Amino acid sequence: MSARSVLALARSFLFVPANRPDRFVKALASGADAVIIDLEDAVAADNKAAARDQLADAFGRFAGPERGRLLVRINARGTPWFEDDLKLLRLFGQQGLAGVMVPKAETDADLQGVAEAAGPDCGLLPQVESVLGLDGIDALALGPRVQRLAFGNLDFQADAGLACDADEAELMPVRLALLLASRRAALPAPVDGVTPGTQDGAQLQADVVRSRRGGFGGKLCIHPAQVAVVNAAFAPAAAELTWAQRVMTAYAAAGGGVFSLDGRMVDAPVLRLAQHTLALGRAPEPGAQP
Repeated sequence: MSARSVLALARSFLFVPANRPDRFVKALASGADAVIIDLEDAVAADNKAAARDQLADAFGRFAGPERGRLLVRINARGTPWFEDDLKLLRLFGQQGLAGVMVPKAETDADLQGVAEAAGPDCGLLPQVESVLGLDGIDALALGPRVQRLAFGNLDFQADAGLACDADEAELMPVRLALLLASRRAALPAPVDGVTPGTQDGAQLQADVVRSRRGGFGGKLCIHPAQVAVVNAAFAPAAAELTWAQRVMTAYAAAGGGVFSLDGRMVDAPVLRLAQHTLALGRAPEPGAQP
C-alpha cells in the first residue's frame, strides 16, 4: 500500500515527541495506522534544535514500510524554527516520509513552502486550529498535495475564546465545516482532534462515536492506550462490509447506472460509500508489508 493510501485510510494518528527517540519504535508497534513525530507542541523551545537532530539521526534507521506510516508535525510558519524544519523535510521527502502535519494552517501560503520542501511524494495534513484557519478552510482543502484536513480542537477553543464542556458541543459547527470542506475538495474524511484525558476510556469512547457519526474518518491520539479504541470505532463492522459487497455485486449485475437494492435506490454517492467501506475493510494491519 502506498503512503498516500495509508494516509487516506488511516484511522489512528499517534503523536510521539521528536525528542523522545526511545518511543519511536514503540509508537510504530502500538497498532496506530500512522505515527506523527512532533517537533511542535511536544518540544520546548530550547529543545527544538536537539529534537530535530535526534529525529534526523533516527529517521535513517526506519525501514521503508515504517517511513510510509510516518508523519512529522513541523513548527508553524512564522516561528523561529520553521525554516530549519523545512530543511529536514527536504531530506525526509526524498527518503519515503508519508506526510507532514502543518499546524496553525490558515492560508494557502502556509502550505506552499512545505509542499515544495517535502516533495511530490509526501502528503500534507493541514491542522485547523484557529478562527482564521476556519475562514480559509476551502483554500486549505484545495492546497498543494493536501491529503486530509485535521482538527486542532484544543487550540481552536483557546483561539476562539470558548470554554467547552467535555462534549465540546460548541465545536459541532466547526467539525461540520471540516467535513463539508473535505467533501467539496474530494478529500477523504477529516481527522478529528485529541481526547486529552489519557486514562478516561468513557470519554474517549464518547468522542470517537461523535467523530464517526459526524463524518470523520480518523482521530489524533496522544497515548498508545487510545489507539485500539479509535481503530475499533472507525473500522467497518461485519454488517457494513456485507452491505457494501452486496452493493458492488448488484452494481456489476446491473451493468452500471442507478439500480435498486432491498427496495432502495442505489446511485453514485451510495456506490462511493460502498467502495470506501470495502477499502477500509481491506486496509492492511499497521506494520504489514505494502
